[in-house]
Amino acid sequence: MRVINKIKIFLLSLVFLCFFGCHNSESNNTNLQAPTITIKLVDESGDFEEVNIEVVDVMIKMDNNHDSENEWISLNSNQKIINLLDLTGGVHEVLVDKFPIPTGTLKQIRLVLGDHNTIVVKNNLDVGETHDLKTPSAQQSGLKLKVDTVIEEGFTYDFVIDFDVDKSVIIAGKSGNINLKPVMRVTTAVSSGIIEGTVLPSDEPVVASVINTKETPGTEDDEVISAYTNYTGDFALWGVPTRTYEVILTPIDSNSKYKVTTIADVEVTNGEITVIEPAIELALKTGTITGKILNKNVVVTASTIIDSNVMRADTNTEGVFLLDNVPIGVYKITLTPAKGSGLAIIELNNEEVREDETNDLGAITLPDA
Repeated sequence: MRVINKIKIFLLSLVFLCFFGCHNSESNNTNLQAPTITIKLVDESGDFEEVNIEVVDVMIKMDNNHDSENEWISLNSNQKIINLLDLTGGVHEVLVDKFPIPTGTLKQIRLVLGDHNTIVVKNNLDVGETHDLKTPSAQQSGLKLKVDTVIEEGFTYDFVIDFDVDKSVIIAGKSGNINLKPVMRVTTAVSSGIIEGTVLPSDEPVVASVINTKETPGTEDDEVISAYTNYTGDFALWGVPTRTYEVILTPIDSNSKYKVTTIADVEVTNGEITVIEPAIELALKTGTITGKILNKNVVVTASTIIDSNVMRADTNTEGVFLLDNVPIGVYKITLTPAKGSGLAIIELNNEEVREDETNDLGAITLPDA
């Protein structure tokens, strides 16, 4: 009887040990979750019709510094063709979404491209033509980006690959070949922020940019972070380190009637989106028109029509008139004397206004009416 009781106690102990052992094991597995990685692709800038790249895979390399192929880990990114110029105004392409990775130090990220890379550029007839983009180095070994980020359990790590199209597309002189030599940078959400804004008029193509000044003498290693506006005038600057910036808005067309416009004191905080509000109105390129009326004791009004609105200015006591901040262009200037002066109205045609210049019409005498 005593032996049987001992056996029962022993069996019950085993049951409790198994139960609590399994419970603790499951609890540990729940608490110690594998870290995950998310990788997004954005386009810094590019003045083409289309730039299409075929992404075959995204891979990472952990602690080991050796460059052996078997040390690269595939993140099982879906093979896809991406038009980089679609990635503007805050739009991004998710290449990898919360994929489990080992702990340790993430040394490099590799973007592997395929053979189906193309570019669309306009010809002399302003018609888009498709050309192959030659990417030999990318096809063979992939594009490697240094990261050196410590990966710990239980965290999700967000990386942004910023593809600078303008610097990456090389048109090879007489051969007619267009090569892709990718220039990219990689940032993390926790160590950078995003600047977003809208530019008006929305149909004016603009490059938005900030300068990330390094903590070193000189400007050789200063980094320009830029992005094109999309068709609604929106832009997004990704991977901007914490700091206060001046956002520079530069029209793409050098003959644009709008000039470079800047927005000062834009603060960026790591891991956050800074939205510039309200929408940014581009400043017009302007000049001045002046002249002197020689007729004595008469007030003359100089006027011109700008976008259906009338701009006017009266002469001062010395007979001088000044039309200031006139948008660049060619205008008809009308000089109208005060009623009862007995003088006639005159018109001066094809008077040009240039940026930051004064068109002096000189001394003018109005004829009798």
